[in-house]
Amino acid sequence: MANLPTSFTIVLSFLFIHGYNYNVHVMAQWPSGGSTRFYDFKVQTKRVTKLCSTKDMVTINGKFPGPSVYAQEDDRIIVNVTNETPFNITIHWHGVRQKLSCWFDGPSYITQCPIQAGQSFTYEFTMVKQKGTFFWHAHVSWLRATVYGALIVYPKAGVPYPFKAPYEEHTLILGEYWLQDVVQLERATAASGGPPTPTNAYTINGHPGPNYNCSNNDVYQIDVVSGKTYLLRLIHAGLNMENFFAIANHRLTIVEADAEYTKPFTTDRVMLGPGQTMSVLVTAEQSPGKYSMAMGPYMSAKGVKFQNISSIAYFQYSGAVPNSLSLPAKLPCFNDNLAVKTVMDGLRSLNPVNVSRQIDTDLFVTIGLNVQKCHSKTPKQNCQGLNNGVMAASMNNISFVKPKISLLEAYYKKINGSFTEDFPGVPLKFYDFVNGAPNNVPNNTQALNGTKALVLEYGARVQLIMQDTGTVTTENHPIHLHGYSFYVVGYGTGNYNPKTANFNLVDPPYMNTIGVPVGGWAAIRFVADNPGVWFMHCHLDVHQSWGLGTVLVVKNGKGDLEILPHPPADLPQC
Repeated sequence: MANLPTSFTIVLSFLFIHGYNYNVHVMAQWPSGGSTRFYDFKVQTKRVTKLCSTKDMVTINGKFPGPSVYAQEDDRIIVNVTNETPFNITIHWHGVRQKLSCWFDGPSYITQCPIQAGQSFTYEFTMVKQKGTFFWHAHVSWLRATVYGALIVYPKAGVPYPFKAPYEEHTLILGEYWLQDVVQLERATAASGGPPTPTNAYTINGHPGPNYNCSNNDVYQIDVVSGKTYLLRLIHAGLNMENFFAIANHRLTIVEADAEYTKPFTTDRVMLGPGQTMSVLVTAEQSPGKYSMAMGPYMSAKGVKFQNISSIAYFQYSGAVPNSLSLPAKLPCFNDNLAVKTVMDGLRSLNPVNVSRQIDTDLFVTIGLNVQKCHSKTPKQNCQGLNNGVMAASMNNISFVKPKISLLEAYYKKINGSFTEDFPGVPLKFYDFVNGAPNNVPNNTQALNGTKALVLEYGARVQLIMQDTGTVTTENHPIHLHGYSFYVVGYGTGNYNPKTANFNLVDPPYMNTIGVPVGGWAAIRFVADNPGVWFMHCHLDVHQSWGLGTVLVVKNGKGDLEILPHPPADLPQC
């Protein structure tokens, strides 16, 4: 992308010229203070050849990654999605707080039924007081592996960045690529009762890079000019892996995390989990050459197979010798927990923030993996989990079961039988979470199953402690909360102890996806001021499929802008 003022002018001009900017009559909504941006998404299958193999995969508009969506703070975004494939689809706008627009959040069977083959649905939402690096992705089955793209929201006209304007901006989307069809991969994983096949390659903007078969020319490259500073918008759209990212001989200055400005923090490498975004400044201050940008694995769990080959892209200086060898980037060891903690320690909100000192609702939620007993008549095929069981995951030892209809619709229309409002605010049993288990391990690693919601009063000041557990293995879990950002006021290793926990109530980072540390805990705070039904889940899709999630039901308030509007007329039916 060209430099910011030029590039965004071009983008806006394109939208205006093509008639994509106009006011549309829509239902009651949060007032938009900006323009309206219109996009047309066609869900299509595309034949793709990578890693010496050809397959059909689901895309938006035939692009992989999908088209970028551009807007400015307070703009209204309208995206018409038409499904031209045989697969169900929904689109989630990751990090968008969806103020009074829960119907358009996108997680299947949570806020909507899927858009079925041949159907259309129009998403409409406003970027209320939001700007920065977001992304969109499919939120049904594991189609997120190929259906994703950037959502870049610029500051309002005339409002500068809180750092020196970069010479150019570039978006780098980190992903995973399977030779296998991802819908079949998900079905095979569920049927086996065991873990999924590791990805065949990591990708940067869809390109695996030269470390993989048949990929010497399938490499993403950024051309840079000596002495210039670049803004790289990093987006992790991967499915089941967390990853380190580094550029050979260059330092990264973090200026934004999860679409919120941070105090500048300079580091040699960063780690992103699925669902996380980060913007970094990089200055081309080395001797002209070709430098590797590397994406490699971070695996904190024990006994899990993963892809250990890094994806490589190029950071190439103008004037570098053509076809020269690239200088290698140094990535941490795959299980370097300290490298992850060091980056998290450096994240601080740009300015002092107003964090609730008083708490109305104090929640404590354990997160982790389970193994359910095998009840299959063909255990060799269906019980390939640990100890010949079936893998599962849970919050407060309750494994979330996806309903058959949209929970938001069931809640709004008072349809009984789809879910219960009894998700516990504390674990059913307290024990040594990190080193023990709720039951008798290894003989009993069961979780309860259910579609249980946690109900919050409008305006409640919420504190949520998330505690990693070691029932199967401790692990860093990227937990994402829909509909909200939250202040990460504390985190640490071991079992959470309120007497010794250190909280930052001055300038904590404001995030939407938090990596709960391996064998540790994280504390977040937010105000429940956005009515609706909001999914909270691990963004490792295999864990989500296994049940690592729940829903928060936030009641209506009493004011005009505190009540969820009625559903859109074209809301898909199950």
